[in-house]
Amino acid sequence: MPVQGIDPGEPGHARRRLLIDGRLVDTKRHFMSLNPATGAILDHAPDAAPADAEAAISAAHRAFHTTDWATDRDLRIRCLDQLHQALLDQVEELRELTIAEAGATRMLTHGAQLEDPIGIVRYYADLLRTYSFTEDLGEVEKHGQHHHRWLEKEAVGVVAAILPYNYPNQLALAKLAPALAAGCTIVLKAAPDTPLITLALGELIAEHTDIPPGVVNVLSSSRADVGEVLTTHADVDAVSFTGSTVTGRRIMAAASETVKKVFLELGGKSAMVVLDDADFAVSAQFAAYMICVNAGQGCALTSRLLVPRSRHDEIVELVAAHFARIRPGDPSHPKTYLGPLISAKQRDKVDGMVQRAVAEGAKLITGGERVDPGFFYAPTLLAGVDPDSEIAQEEVFGPVLAVIPYDDTQGDDDAVRIANNSVYGLSGAVHSRDQERAVRVARRIRSGTFSINGGNYFHPDVPFGGYRQSGIGRESGVAGMEEFLETKAFGAPVVAGVDA
Repeated sequence: MPVQGIDPGEPGHARRRLLIDGRLVDTKRHFMSLNPATGAILDHAPDAAPADAEAAISAAHRAFHTTDWATDRDLRIRCLDQLHQALLDQVEELRELTIAEAGATRMLTHGAQLEDPIGIVRYYADLLRTYSFTEDLGEVEKHGQHHHRWLEKEAVGVVAAILPYNYPNQLALAKLAPALAAGCTIVLKAAPDTPLITLALGELIAEHTDIPPGVVNVLSSSRADVGEVLTTHADVDAVSFTGSTVTGRRIMAAASETVKKVFLELGGKSAMVVLDDADFAVSAQFAAYMICVNAGQGCALTSRLLVPRSRHDEIVELVAAHFARIRPGDPSHPKTYLGPLISAKQRDKVDGMVQRAVAEGAKLITGGERVDPGFFYAPTLLAGVDPDSEIAQEEVFGPVLAVIPYDDTQGDDDAVRIANNSVYGLSGAVHSRDQERAVRVARRIRSGTFSINGGNYFHPDVPFGGYRQSGIGRESGVAGMEEFLETKAFGAPVVAGVDA
């Protein structure tokens, strides 16, 4: 949680440093990073100012326009290979830091919080080995002259990448690796709640790779004006942002002044639809454990559980039984499933939404409680939720599941209607013993990703992103690299003996 900067001469000043133009540098002021499991000060981070952001952008601009980074595929492959190996070599140090600063459970660092993201770098290094940056369109005849046409894909330029706190390794590498593979240079801004993790990545790049100075720059800051510089600066060609829809709207507006390319991965209010022929025991288990992944701090988590009205109470009872087994605990313990929320502020937000939901008529089945010390919140189950209420429409970002009944006398139509009753469209899930029926329902729901009967789509080769106010563009996969490419079309007259 960012707080007022302190003088570097005071005890506990920053040990981590910014990466600007190939150098690891400190700042005059610092801000605290807290351990969300205890609320205690973990360490201090450099508090970059707008001038530091300007310097990082200048370095990235120079590196893009005066070096051969954008055109030397072999160099980029070598550097991505080096980064991948450095991450593997330092994985245990990064694991402990991720547990301590993000509140990630140890078991989750063996997957989506750390080890899976390292695989993203390997994926893009391998993709770069085979990806074709050109496409031949053949010849056409115009006014008696034959013309050869082809396309070339070029790096967009300088990228400003702004991170959230919930999956700091995943999101940093999902922006960094494809941007570097494409030939871009980048300024990576850490989330104020998890600066140390991202700064550690910058140190690995500086000390263990041949990435040229200025190609990668890493900032941490508690100041909003640093983000403003990154999203408005004329020398930034593209902005990649993951975070809230409210902030995404502001970034989109700010970037419009210089007509930058914008990638936005924003909020979600994903629905899990349990059809009337589903195995309710399996569905209840999936719903309960899914909403508690990373303490519910995930934009794609299914926070709305849509169930047949005639079976509502039965399914609620099954989910509650699973919640009774999920207890908040020390994230460093290998068997802990539910860790803390990131900050006191986030916990207050979650609790406020739960209390308002109950006041508006939702039935609190279990949870709705702060758990101390640290920023823990008990798994919370709300039943009989109005599909138009705040808790059913707004992103909570906590271990809170809203059960919404649908009219099962109308077949699947009412379930689809409620699932689509959202400004978001990031993800979703459907459970049915009839998989073809489940696929038909999934195709009717407007979202960028979907799980059918527990299927997992998430992998470095799968484009991830949403419809509507869940964002613009796709992260990961080939599409994720192409977010950082421009397409240039060429035409040249066909001349005998001359290759265009």
